[in-house]
Amino acid sequence: MDFVYKICTKSEWYNLKEIKLWQGTKKDIEDGFIHFSNKDQVEETLKKYYSDQKNLVLLKIKTNKLEKLIWEDIGNGEKFPHLYSTLSIDNVVDEKEITDFQRLF
Repeated sequence: MDFVYKICTKSEWYNLKEIKLWQGTKKDIEDGFIHFSNKDQVEETLKKYYSDQKNLVLLKIKTNKLEKLIWEDIGNGEKFPHLYSTLSIDNVVDEKEITDFQRLF
C-alpha cells in the first residue's frame, strides 16, 4: 500500500508542522504507536472515534519511507497500519480539512 491516512485535530497538525517529527496524538502515545487507516477504513474510523469532534484534518502519508509500519489485526480479522516510530513531516503528502463528515474520497 502506497499511502495510509491519519485523522488528527488541526492543533495536532500545526504542532507536527512546527516540530517536524511527531509521536502522534495523546491516544497514540498511550498505545505506543501511531494509529493509521487505509483509504477504505478512514470513514469508519472517523465515525467510530471522532464523531463528536470538530477541527479535524485528514493527513495522507506515503508509506515507502516509514520505518516500523506494521499491519496488525485488531481482533476482527481486519488489519490496520500502526507506526512504531515517529512520523516525519516529510512523509505527509496531503492534508484535507474534515467538515461535516462529508465523503472524503
